[in-house]
Amino acid sequence: MRYVIIGAGAVGGAVGGRLAQSGQEVVLVARGAHHAALREEGLRLRVPEGELVHRLPVVDGPAPLGTLRVDDVLVLAVKTQDSEAALRAWGPTPVAGGGTAAERLPLVCAQNGVESQRLALRRFRHVYGVCVWLPATHVRPGVVTAAGSPLTGILHLGRHPHGTDDTARRIAADLERAHFEAPVVPDVTRWQYAKLLSNLGNAQEAVSGPVDGEEAVALYRRVRAEGENVLRTAGIAYVGEAEQAAVRGDKVTQVPLDGVMRGGGSSWQSLSRGAGSIEADYLNGEIALLGRLHGVPTPLNELLQHLANTFAHERRPPGSLPLRELARLADEAVEAAEAGGPGSAGSGGSAESAGSAESPESARSGREI
Repeated sequence: MRYVIIGAGAVGGAVGGRLAQSGQEVVLVARGAHHAALREEGLRLRVPEGELVHRLPVVDGPAPLGTLRVDDVLVLAVKTQDSEAALRAWGPTPVAGGGTAAERLPLVCAQNGVESQRLALRRFRHVYGVCVWLPATHVRPGVVTAAGSPLTGILHLGRHPHGTDDTARRIAADLERAHFEAPVVPDVTRWQYAKLLSNLGNAQEAVSGPVDGEEAVALYRRVRAEGENVLRTAGIAYVGEAEQAAVRGDKVTQVPLDGVMRGGGSSWQSLSRGAGSIEADYLNGEIALLGRLHGVPTPLNELLQHLANTFAHERRPPGSLPLRELARLADEAVEAAEAGGPGSAGSGGSAESAGSAESPESARSGREI
C-alpha cells in the first residue's frame, strides 16, 4: 500500500517518516513554508536514534498526483479545523479503474478529538479512526521531532463508527513494522474519548504554560472532571486510566533529544507557529457541545476554548497568561455558572485579562499530541 499523508506536521510527519524508514511508499501533503522545506531538503525526522532525512514525494493537494492508485491509503493528519477543506479536496479525486477516493479508498483519521471521522463519514465510505498516543513536535518548516522510546507511539485503530476488517489489520501490520504499536479494536471511539479527556489540558498549556505544578495540575483536574461528568451524563463510554496504563506501560517514554526535552503539545505548537487557528473548538468545544445537548454546565471548558481561540486569532505567544490570572478567571466562570449566569467564556473581561499578560519562558510540559 502507498500512504498519502494529508498533513505532514507533527503526527503526520512522524507516521510518514517512520513508515518510509520501514520501506513503505509514502507521499507527504503539506502547505506553505513546510511544503517548500520538505521539497527542497526532505523531511528531517528527529528521533532518539538520531536525525533521519527522508526525501519523499511532496504535494500541496491531490492535483499533482493525478489519478490515485487502488492501493492508496489516505491518512488525514491535519488539525480538525482543517478537516473539512481536506475532505472536500480529496474526496472527488479519481481512482484508477473508476470511482473516487471517497467511494473506494480507506481514509484513516489520525487526529485529536472525535469530530473529523464524523465529518469524513459524510463523504467517505471507508473511514477508520485512530487514537493517537504519539509525543511529537512540529514548529519549524521541514522538521518533525518524535521523542518516544522504545516505541514512537501507540495508535489504536478501527473502523468508524465501530468494527474491524482486513484493511485495518494490514495498516496496523505496516505501522508495527515502523516503530509503533497499533492495536486493532472494534471500539476505537472508546479510546478516542479517553484521549479527548487528556487533551482538555491542551488549551490550558497553550495559554498559560506547562501543566506540571501543583496549581496547574489542580486546575486541569477540575477541567477534566467537568469533561468526565459530561461524558457520563451523555452515556459515552471511555477507557479508564487503569486500562490505559496497563496497555501503554513504559512503551512510549519521552527522552530529551540533544539534551532538550520536547516542548508543548499540539495546541501550544499552533500558537508557537503563529498558525492563526487552534483545535480547541474540537477538544474543549466538544465538551461544551455535549454539555449543552445534555444540560450540563461546562464553564471551565468554555473558558479555555474562548481563551485559546483568542490567543490563536490574535497570534499571542504561548504561555503568556499567568496561571494565577487563569485560575481567577476559572473561579469567576464557575461562580457565574452556579449563579445561573452566562459564565465568563466570551466576556470582554477574559480577553482583556489575557491581553495584559506578560510572556514567560516557553512551556516544557511534554504533554502528548
